[in-house]
Amino acid sequence: MQYIHRERKLNRLKNYDYSRSGCYFATLCTKNRIEHFGKIEDAKMILSQHGVISERYWKEIPNHYKYVEIDEFIIMPNHIHGIIIINVNYNKVGTEHCSVPTKKNYGLLSNIVKSFKNVVTKIIHDQFQDYGFKWQRSFYDHVIRDETSLNKIREYVVNNPLKWDWDKNNIENLFM
Repeated sequence: MQYIHRERKLNRLKNYDYSRSGCYFATLCTKNRIEHFGKIEDAKMILSQHGVISERYWKEIPNHYKYVEIDEFIIMPNHIHGIIIINVNYNKVGTEHCSVPTKKNYGLLSNIVKSFKNVVTKIIHDQFQDYGFKWQRSFYDHVIRDETSLNKIREYVVNNPLKWDWDKNNIENLFM
């Protein structure tokens, strides 16, 4: 059998330096859209133990990256939406949750996401022996270029639980 190497589709914006200052909207999904983080009840997110861990470590990101702020975010049943603000150019700032090598041109944003995913996975595996918990490979991002876009994304994040019944990440919608 011959192995055919296929290049993965890159989710990052081509030729964009993700280490530079700016606002970034990131979405991290669980593998196979499994709802590890909780459930939506009455348009409100009810976090499971996995969701509580994810929320805790998302909030801790600025403690590990000196020039990084967390803006609006939401933990959904099987994904996380968050706005990450990088305030200065990346020059090995802070102490990561768990250092993971990344391609240089993906910069600090990828380091933050990979570090976050690794620490959450490690804690869920260690504390709950839930070895079925896995992340979807990579993550989705959007470079936020102006205040209008930032405010629209903030509104989207805050209102995300209200729209769960129609969300493409809601696995129940796959069979409708």
